[in-house]
Amino acid sequence: MDIDQQLRKLIEDAPEEQGMPVVMERAIAPTLKLIAHQLQHQEYYILQSTEQHWQVTTLRHRENQNLEKRVIYAFPSLEDASAFAQHNDPQLMALPIPVTHILFELLALEQVDSFIFFDESGNYDNGTEIARKNLYKLIQEQLKKLKEKSEQPPANFA
Repeated sequence: MDIDQQLRKLIEDAPEEQGMPVVMERAIAPTLKLIAHQLQHQEYYILQSTEQHWQVTTLRHRENQNLEKRVIYAFPSLEDASAFAQHNDPQLMALPIPVTHILFELLALEQVDSFIFFDESGNYDNGTEIARKNLYKLIQEQLKKLKEKSEQPPANFA
């Protein structure tokens, strides 16, 4: 699925309540598309438990161990995800997920601070970090613009 097809699917699956399809189409989808185009793949592999819970990794600052963030890694290939899993937990499995769906899920995953997308196979030193708070802020800005343009305010996306 290309990016536009992925976004159409998200819009089609949006609940009808509170005008969510319109909010998805005019505010959320354009933001997801903008970010997705900064990444190199249309789908990434996410490590999951057998219960289909995404693998969250806690990273700690090297000098200040009290500073930490929770991330989910997104790999460019099944081989990359499998290699990473073998070092951490061989019980994990990896499934391909469309990039826009990953970004959309990030909004709902309050316990996760960021996704780190690896675009080069075998290179885990240079990932692109997408922070939840930044994505949320961009979408809030789009919702504000949408609200200013319309007579009726869109649903409060929280």
